Amino acid sequence: MHLTRRTLALALPAALAGLIGAAPAVPASGPVAAGADRYRPKPTVVLVHGAFTDASSWSGTIRRLQRVGYPVLAPANPLRGLSADTAYLRSVLAAVDGPVVLVGHSYGGAVISGAAVGNSRVQALVYIAAFTPDKGESAAELAAKFPGSTLGDTVNRQSYPLPDGGTGTELVIERAKFHRQFAADVPAADAAVMAATQRPVATAALEEKAGEAAWKTIPSWALITTADKNIPSAAQRWMARRAGSHITEVDASHAVAVSRPAVVADVILDAVRATR
Repeated sequence: MHLTRRTLALALPAALAGLIGAAPAVPASGPVAAGADRYRPKPTVVLVHGAFTDASSWSGTIRRLQRVGYPVLAPANPLRGLSADTAYLRSVLAAVDGPVVLVGHSYGGAVISGAAVGNSRVQALVYIAAFTPDKGESAAELAAKFPGSTLGDTVNRQSYPLPDGGTGTELVIERAKFHRQFAADVPAADAAVMAATQRPVATAALEEKAGEAAWKTIPSWALITTADKNIPSAAQRWMARRAGSHITEVDASHAVAVSRPAVVADVILDAVRATR
């Protein structure tokens, strides 16, 4: 049969359409689907500081997380009361889009344990030299569960006004004792700045009983600081094992986020990668 150019021009599109229509569907599994996880949104790492410090203590950790492309948020923890601080952190999390990895240092561990309850976007909890309380336990009670804390010998009590017109009591570490007590492995000049900028914690926050614990339903990681004079390493280890946390230990002071930010970042990244 003689095919003119016009016949070919009309026939080719129809033939190609037939070939396309006959092509098998891309299966749901296979290399394309397996690589799709690379395109899932990266979780926001939310860093919650504890008592006697502020969000700047996370600076070295933040730089390392941002360097590898993770969004980071380090809000100010009010340190006024466990239920109030937990409610505040919940409001912070509500403004974050997408998945979250929640990190708490020291008393901040108690705050993240409560704030993550019922929040399906929280993929992992990371405890950095932190309290991991169960329902009905307080930070003060857990710190005293094992010997080794010398915090009580270094703090001063001072008063502050309450919203209802009453007076509350808060604790602050004496500046002359801050370096040895809180940050022995931090250069003295840096520790002096930390002492001057420390955030006092209300005694009510340390004494208030915790509510439900998110670590019972959310996977957790823990960094244990073996030279810690605030929360004895034995207490940290006991809480972490009870929670079934993935445990890393480091010879560091309570200010491990300042003295060993690379170690802190590595533990956080372990949690992030395990949940992606």
